[in-house]
Amino acid sequence: MPDVEIFRRLVAEPCRGRVVARADVCDRGILEGISPEALAQRLAGRRIMSSERYGKYLFIGFAAAGVLAMHFGTNGSLRLFPEGATAAATRLALQLADGSHLAYVNPRRLGWVSLWESPAALVAHLRLGPDALDARLDAAAFAAILGNSRRNIKALLMDQQRLAGIGNIYSDEILFQARVNPGRIAADLDRETVARLFHAMRETLQTAIRCGAGAEQATERLPPDFLLPHRHPGGRCPRCGALLASVKRAGRTAYHCPHCQPAG
Repeated sequence: MPDVEIFRRLVAEPCRGRVVARADVCDRGILEGISPEALAQRLAGRRIMSSERYGKYLFIGFAAAGVLAMHFGTNGSLRLFPEGATAAATRLALQLADGSHLAYVNPRRLGWVSLWESPAALVAHLRLGPDALDARLDAAAFAAILGNSRRNIKALLMDQQRLAGIGNIYSDEILFQARVNPGRIAADLDRETVARLFHAMRETLQTAIRCGAGAEQATERLPPDFLLPHRHPGGRCPRCGALLASVKRAGRTAYHCPHCQPAG
């Protein structure tokens, strides 16, 4: 989510109000539900009116053309290039009237781009849970989302139909900041721990956004007391110096400090 919020601001600040001269689809495989020809026809000459984020999804709104929905996978990004500059692995380029272009870059091709009538339509189609940074989501609502689930807390945090926006690495960071072991069963967490987890979630995501910790510079820009700069084999806890442990949770590799995040 922090990556996508940074991309949203990129569109909102320098790109809103600008006209797309043409849409160049460099890899038709990243499109879902629309052909390259139809996308180019729908967007040519359209003005960028808005940018919204919901969970891990970015929505670029166009006058009378719906919204361009983007999912970035594990290492995709959105970048604004001046005329003459480009990037490898550009899958879609929105050529702007001044010669610059907005590039959807995705080296591993794990994301996708599609055109929808509104953000709400895609959110409903995917049955996404509330956005993790929604101002209407408070500690009580967060506790209700966890409910009486017997799943481990890391898997639950990453379940987009429960809570939208948290992926593998930021679930590790949130649990580290809250001192909660990723294998703990959600229903077994007491009220104090759930409240601590909620506040850690909000603070962790907001800090990453403030630091500009996007996909390409996440570890370099995060505070040194965050887990993520040390999240690798042989890494040590920034809090106590203990060797970090890793284990598979929900099909993903979870890192934690066995001292600061005890299992019991």
